[in-house]
Amino acid sequence: MKNVKALFEKLGRFDTPTICNVIELFDVVPRNAGFMDHRIQCAFPEFPPMIGFACTAAFRSDQAPRSTGSAYGSLETQLEQFANLDGPAVVVFQDLDDAAVGATFGEVMCSTYRAFGSTGLITSGGGRDLEQVRALHYPVFTGSTICSHAYCHILHVGLPVRVGGLTVHTNDLLHGDANGVTRIPIDIAHEVADIAQEFVNAEAIVLDYVKAEGTKSIAEFADRMKQLGEAVQGLRKRVSRAGK
Repeated sequence: MKNVKALFEKLGRFDTPTICNVIELFDVVPRNAGFMDHRIQCAFPEFPPMIGFACTAAFRSDQAPRSTGSAYGSLETQLEQFANLDGPAVVVFQDLDDAAVGATFGEVMCSTYRAFGSTGLITSGGGRDLEQVRALHYPVFTGSTICSHAYCHILHVGLPVRVGGLTVHTNDLLHGDANGVTRIPIDIAHEVADIAQEFVNAEAIVLDYVKAEGTKSIAEFADRMKQLGEAVQGLRKRVSRAGK
């Protein structure tokens, strides 16, 4: 993928709901798909948006693995996968235990991923060492918090996973913040980044009015809502793939 650094700089200026709104304009993803559901929560909502390419794996901790060795034995395999991505990695785990038994990550794993350029981690399971991970300024999104790693072991590195209702493939482009995580289709990623500010400007037609001090009129509000609708429709006409 070309110009990843510039792309990330642009995408990082906008929150995840704005990115979701802009993706809708292209009509390439159903509005009820393409994002993770409420089961995945941002551990550090004060952090700026996380952006990166998915490096997927499965995880288990309820039973000991059949093979002997370190609980972190598959970390090297994951790190090798980072080099095959289009840019910085977001590590994405599907916890196969139901419900999660042990923490998917802690300080050691997050410190390692960060050292090799990862921009964040997502797990359908649990996490621990949250204060230490916060100090790393490393974003994590989890389904729970669990104090022990139990019999943790990593499985199926690089295969598709399903996390928070979203099937994630290796090298999917993900954007996440305090509001949740969405996937940006690769073929429209640069366009999404380029027009996001125009969408924000369109919303400002209404937001600037209702946030300003002073008496409001329904007539003025209605007019500004009309302007907003026209601006968004203009953007949609420019970028929509519907019927093409």
